[in-house]
Amino acid sequence: MAQKRRARSLEELSEIQGKTFNLKQITDSIKSYKPRPTDVIISPFGKSGTTWTQQIFHTLRTRGDMDFDDISRVVPWIEMGGRLAIDLNAEQKADPRGFKSHLEYDQLPGGARYINVIRDPLDAAYSAFKFMEGWYLEVGAVDPEVFVLAGTKEARYFKHFANWWPHRNDENVLLLCYEHMRDDHEGTIRKIAKFAGIAVDDELMAITLEHSSLTFMQQHKNRFDDAMLRAYSEQEGLPEGSDSAKVRAGRVGEFQFSEAVIERFNVMWRQYLEPVTGFPSYASLIASLRSGE
Repeated sequence: MAQKRRARSLEELSEIQGKTFNLKQITDSIKSYKPRPTDVIISPFGKSGTTWTQQIFHTLRTRGDMDFDDISRVVPWIEMGGRLAIDLNAEQKADPRGFKSHLEYDQLPGGARYINVIRDPLDAAYSAFKFMEGWYLEVGAVDPEVFVLAGTKEARYFKHFANWWPHRNDENVLLLCYEHMRDDHEGTIRKIAKFAGIAVDDELMAITLEHSSLTFMQQHKNRFDDAMLRAYSEQEGLPEGSDSAKVRAGRVGEFQFSEAVIERFNVMWRQYLEPVTGFPSYASLIASLRSGE
């Protein structure tokens, strides 16, 4: 029997992740989902506030339910439904039904409602590294700059952003900015509630503010750390006791990258997103969104 181990290189990481993220199973899972017009699909790029938004949404629709082992059991991940033996078309604990996805707009089944959260690409990249280290990656084995630069080769963040951006004003799309969410927690809750058709009274607002606070989610971090997927990945060869570390500080500007890495991301923005958005940087884009609120 092969010894369980975490990846010690990017090549090994790709090989190990391939066992968990099987393309055919992902495709079949997406095809199996039958959307309803009231469904809410939370669909940011990875590490851009997905789990936080799932918890806000689920708290609102249930008035604070915490009777789950994994937030993605009650707000399922569309791409991984088949892998985790979740019936995506089943009724859920409360209406409206909610789902998670990291797909581009054009890749998702149509006919639902969609919450897309954007985040500074450098913060999202650094958060992805911290998320992988200690779960799929051996701690200290791969330099964070090597990891994030490798992540730019396919430009997945930039393509995802570019694909969602033209739909930001669609009636069935709610665009949120991670940085604005941190600045206005209550306002974010009200936006999500209104979009999902959930009435908010003072008691529900208080519950949601508490249950989606960093302190509360850290106290219950085992419910927000991909428990189901982590257990599966450990069956597939990763050591037990993996730490997927989803609920961290969530700070803005947390990354500590060299000027070369920062410039690489700036070049990618100018190549993929300035022509689509008309903004030369992420900072200028979200400043414009804030001024327009």
